[in-house]
Amino acid sequence: MNSRERILGRVRRALADVPRDEMPYEQAVARDYAREHGDRSVEETVELLAENLADYRAIVHRTDTEGLAGLIAGLLEKRGSASVLVPPGLDEGWLAATGVTRVTDRAETTPRELDRVDSVVTACAVAIAETGTIVLDGSPDQGRRRITLVPDHHICVVRVPGQVVSSVPQGLERLDPARPLTWISGPSATSDIELDRVEGVHGPRTLEVILVGGA
Repeated sequence: MNSRERILGRVRRALADVPRDEMPYEQAVARDYAREHGDRSVEETVELLAENLADYRAIVHRTDTEGLAGLIAGLLEKRGSASVLVPPGLDEGWLAATGVTRVTDRAETTPRELDRVDSVVTACAVAIAETGTIVLDGSPDQGRRRITLVPDHHICVVRVPGQVVSSVPQGLERLDPARPLTWISGPSATSDIELDRVEGVHGPRTLEVILVGGA
């Protein structure tokens, strides 16, 4: 018996005395909370996202689809990146303007090898304005979760307004809970007992978010 079977066995034993006609959890818990706070236009929602991203110390850039490749190339050059990790489904046009060495997202890549990569570029699944949060779901243009946790520099592209929602409830409606979801609110950070903030402890030290208009 493996760990999975042992855990599922314990769950079944814990549920053995639950009546079959008991009200399902989804119906028993009231979900009459506010779906969003305030009445905002699409443009105002995007502005709120940018504001909250910056408040979390993410670096926010804006461009259109024609300027995206040039912007990414400029950010990699400014960073001094010699290598960039690329998810398998990332739009090839996004990196068309840079000659930085591309590193393929491979299952056999070790954490040490990932740590030697300078930057990673991904798309996202959804961006939540009220919390300044970007969610990745492991889709082909986002890659495995670990590729955005080990390299020190993450460039994330958000298509606006299509991928932007106001609130967490609205964001959850767009996500598949069975997928490996990574919720990102600014660069990785923690603080010690004296409240000294340290960034890059359990994720990228620098998060740059590109809001691409017209998508």
